[in-house]
Amino acid sequence: MTTQGQVSTRQPRVVLEGYSYLECPRWHDGRLWLSDFYTNQVVATDGRGGSEVVAEVPGQPSGLGFLPDGRALIVSMRDHRVLVRDGSGRLEEHADLSGAVAGVLNDMLVDDRGRAYVGNFGFDLMGGAPLRYTTLTRVDLDGTVTTVAEDLGFPNGMVILPGRVLVVAETFAGRLTAFDIGDDGELSGRRVWAQFGETPQTEDVGEAVAQLEVAPDGICADTEGSIWVADALHNRVLRVREGGEIQEEIPAGTGVFACMLGGDDGRTLYLCAAPSFPEHERRPVREAQLLAVDVDVPHAGLP
Repeated sequence: MTTQGQVSTRQPRVVLEGYSYLECPRWHDGRLWLSDFYTNQVVATDGRGGSEVVAEVPGQPSGLGFLPDGRALIVSMRDHRVLVRDGSGRLEEHADLSGAVAGVLNDMLVDDRGRAYVGNFGFDLMGGAPLRYTTLTRVDLDGTVTTVAEDLGFPNGMVILPGRVLVVAETFAGRLTAFDIGDDGELSGRRVWAQFGETPQTEDVGEAVAQLEVAPDGICADTEGSIWVADALHNRVLRVREGGEIQEEIPAGTGVFACMLGGDDGRTLYLCAAPSFPEHERRPVREAQLLAVDVDVPHAGLP
């Protein structure tokens, strides 16, 4: 279980605004890449106000990552595909997950060998369906698709810590779950890395939302082995130690759905922010922002 940390006086600042719903931030080669769900765009920014559209994904972009050769992988949520972007910006299919995954695809982590771990919703969240647990899928470098974990409560953000430990945010289970990654990419040694209150025991999404003390969404790691967690329900980002101790809480004044350490020294914590997450509220407006706040401990691990 968690213990509560100090509420920070750090003040996030606005870097970009006027987007629909930003997610899956990744710092790569001096820029932050982001997916904007409802404009179907992947955007890259220098973090100082400049931005560029680097991909158009009609199937709605989500998880981002990079292969060892530098090419980008992009989740196309609604048609269950992972796309690869070459140096010229052209998109091609890298893998089709439709035979393994029924739900809308979600976040993704690409490891140092080019293997992609992809989550999915598991149920029609935006359509009001009952809550269902789901799977985590691995896509190998050759596009082979394999189910590597089951019974996950909305697998969302992921990090790889030193020692090849994969940590997955289970949003509707209110926890971070760890696995050991084998040389073949298989996952073993499943364990709770941090538990935030009691896991809701209900199929009703509204009831689950009301019970969650923390709804872990996007995550990233630092050099002290702590994980920054975007709490999708409580307008904040939390720095968490293994075992559940909350070391720091940064209020954002708005919803925060993903975070990533980046910047030249790895100490800029970027926050994907919006007033709420339901699609019918986000799609017609452009209220999403990219925020940034300076922190003390730099980025580590993947992504």
